Amino acid sequence: MTELPREVVDAAERLTRLARRAVDDAEAAAYERDRDERLAEYGFTARVRESDDTLVCHPAEWLEGDTVRMDRIEDTDRAVEVSLSGSGDPESWDAVETHNAEVVEAVAERAGAVHAANARAFADFMGNHYARRVETATAAELREFLTEYYPRNAWPSDEQRDAVERSLEHVFAVTETDGRDRLRTVTDHDGRN
Repeated sequence: MTELPREVVDAAERLTRLARRAVDDAEAAAYERDRDERLAEYGFTARVRESDDTLVCHPAEWLEGDTVRMDRIEDTDRAVEVSLSGSGDPESWDAVETHNAEVVEAVAERAGAVHAANARAFADFMGNHYARRVETATAAELREFLTEYYPRNAWPSDEQRDAVERSLEHVFAVTETDGRDRLRTVTDHDGRN
């Protein structure tokens, strides 16, 4: 029985909120498509229950067309519900995204478009998967970004790919954090330098 990982639920919530705040229908549809594809990897789908403004992620097998078939539900605990109302905590996804976007902008000013594109990919990774600020990335998260997320999801140019580690150094420089030490640990251990 497939369960939905917490990071997928967090990404689904973030993408749903982004879709709701999108300025046009195409942008909203893109966020929803991204959310639906992530959930589909685990055999889940999502809907927003309007009566109490709740995102409900549940197994796709419960549906026939767009209708939930009660006779197909064996274990209601498999569904995950996330309230979309209320102010949330101070480090909510939108505060994280605002902060990370400011970091990307600072990298662009400091180092140019190639490094900014890589910083944006890293911001997306940290925001979507961990709902955290870029400078808080652990060594394990940096390794996951460099070895798994970036090659599969960022669609980098050759120039971006060659510069990605320097781009992350710029991220940590503009945030004035010690992330460069964690990055060095990852790249030295993996033999990337």
